[in-house]
Amino acid sequence: MTIDVTVTARYESLKDRVVIITGGGQGIGRGYAHHFAAQGAIPVIAELNGENGEAVQREVEAKGGTALAIQTDVASLDSVNAMAEQVLSTLGRIDVLINNAAVFSRITMAPFWELPIDEWQSAMDVNINGSFFCARAVVPAMQESKWGRIVNVTSGTVQLGSANYLHYITSKSAMIGMTRSMSRELGPWNVTVNTFWPGITKTEVERPSATDEVFKMFAERQCLPRMTTIEDLAKPMLFLCSEEAAYITGQIFEPDGGLSFN
Repeated sequence: MTIDVTVTARYESLKDRVVIITGGGQGIGRGYAHHFAAQGAIPVIAELNGENGEAVQREVEAKGGTALAIQTDVASLDSVNAMAEQVLSTLGRIDVLINNAAVFSRITMAPFWELPIDEWQSAMDVNINGSFFCARAVVPAMQESKWGRIVNVTSGTVQLGSANYLHYITSKSAMIGMTRSMSRELGPWNVTVNTFWPGITKTEVERPSATDEVFKMFAERQCLPRMTTIEDLAKPMLFLCSEEAAYITGQIFEPDGGLSFN
């Protein structure tokens, strides 16, 4: 699946910004990397699958952009700290963190009393601890420069209360509270923190629990009854990380085609 980027709005404030995208080696995170690079930013693909991360770096560079892939396990504090240190030593700054990495596509769907305990723990380790570890690692650089953007990516399943996803939904619900507290604490340094609530999006990542019929069903329930595209998500993400969104913090952004109204 190729990523085609059409630049319809130019955010000059993103030029040369260093944007860490966790889980940026595939799916929506990969799309973010391409869109930020098209704005002149430098995406850092912090990805557990090193080959996937390097492939995205090559894709960006083939289009004339600059990117840096770093194999990162967000559930490991040591790995996250090493990633942040490498970004600073290589690029000299950290401007944006998008906490996009998550355990989701291949998780077990089952009533919560039947969920494997190791999968529950994995969802907490990656989806909650990983976001906390990454934010903790990048904040000193943002505080020093008195500028920063942190975006915690949650999920529409939180609003829907979808059955058989309790481990995922619980972990993603925590992102909302995390955002609100972080935004209070980081405001004095001109660092904004927001929650991003993407619509249900089909990517190249296989999701055994979501058939084409499931995607179609959700699209029909939206106010805008069509499939969500990566560009639908990337455009508001660019805005949220730009200087134009400097006075927006502690908020929930919901680019979901109006699904949450139903």
